[in-house]
Amino acid sequence: MNITAASKGTQPKPIVEKETLLDIRNLKTYYPVKGGFLKRTIGHVKAVDDISFEIKKGETLGLVGESGCGKSTTGRTILRLLKPTDGQILFEGKDITAISGTELRRARQDFQMVFQDPYASLNPTQSVGDIISEPIRNYKKISKKELKSEVLDLLSRVGLPAEAYDKYGHEFSGGQRQRIGIARALALKPKLIIADEPVSALDVSVQSQVLNLLKELQDEFDLTYLFIAHDLSVVKHMSDRIGVMYLGNMVEIATNDSLYEEPLHPYTQALISAIPEADPKKRKKRIILEGDVPSPQNPPSGCPFHTRCPMAKEECSQIKPALKEVKPGHHVACILY
Repeated sequence: MNITAASKGTQPKPIVEKETLLDIRNLKTYYPVKGGFLKRTIGHVKAVDDISFEIKKGETLGLVGESGCGKSTTGRTILRLLKPTDGQILFEGKDITAISGTELRRARQDFQMVFQDPYASLNPTQSVGDIISEPIRNYKKISKKELKSEVLDLLSRVGLPAEAYDKYGHEFSGGQRQRIGIARALALKPKLIIADEPVSALDVSVQSQVLNLLKELQDEFDLTYLFIAHDLSVVKHMSDRIGVMYLGNMVEIATNDSLYEEPLHPYTQALISAIPEADPKKRKKRIILEGDVPSPQNPPSGCPFHTRCPMAKEECSQIKPALKEVKPGHHVACILY
């Protein structure tokens, strides 16, 4: 029997598993606490405390949590702006945890960062052309004409006019400055961009423009994002999967839809309950967490969240649950599962 074109079109497409670009294994980043006359180390601030996750090529992993939970430290450690205390950072299967010098410099071409503050992240003594061309000059042998052409192309791709080339950062608005920062991050054609609260310092009217730009550039340059934010609605708009951090620990990782429709960890449930409803007729019960976030210098024993958890049991203070898969693609660190 002949197969028609229509019936061919109805055949299911094979599912292609994406390759892992970034694989984080048991990562720890501790800051030493000095004390005494000799300024000896008397303790550690456990900013990132044994977290593991991976990011597939071309996807966006959102990272959320309260201020001080270790999100930004995680991003900076992955970029090796901070030295990890323990664990592994595998980029395309290569361990970059302990590399340094020329080897680290060469590796940094593949991962760049968009910083939170578009005002502080730009050198006020450099023109926009110099800011964007600096990474290209550092890594490529290129003529001045070709260099300027590349910079002008990057400016166009982020929605800035050619006239911006000779101007300085103070001549632009916050949204325009962040576009300059994005152009600088794209200069070396990286594979991974870590966006650390990239719109939190911008006016609400400008945030959506920058977010949409990031999504367009992801498709155009085949980028992978680690998107760090505290605004859950922004993370939902940007991310394929979402990781939730609390006190330096990863407590839940799931796909976008799964996390928002059925959050499993009590902390995630509290975060989701705080998202305002667009429909004023809809009301949902807000989960109010009691107490303050414990100090990362002296975290509680057992589950790090048990001191504020409305569902805590006696064993929660004794057992630190591991992050485990309880449903396909849905991982949670809680003894209730």
